[in-house]
Amino acid sequence: MRNQRWIADVGADNARWLAAESRTARLAAEYRPRDLGEGRVEYSALALSAARELGEEEDGYITDDGDGLRVWIEDDAYEMLADD
Repeated sequence: MRNQRWIADVGADNARWLAAESRTARLAAEYRPRDLGEGRVEYSALALSAARELGEEEDGYITDDGDGLRVWIEDDAYEMLADD
C-alpha cells in the first residue's frame, strides 16, 4: 500500500539522527524517514524500501522476521508499527 506508513518510538536523539544524519536522510524527501517529534520516526513505503537496502553494519537498517518489523540503531532494535 503506497500511503501506508510505519512508526517507531526510537527516542528523540535517534529520531533526529535518522531523519537528518543517516544515509537514507541524504536521499530525496520521499525516501527519507521523518522525525515526528516526541521520539517517534515515520517511514513511508518508499522510505522503508530505501532503509531495507542498508547493511547490518549501518545504523537505521531494517529487519523483518519472527520478532516483527524493526529499525536498528547500534545494538538496539525498535519495533515499527503500521499506521494506516
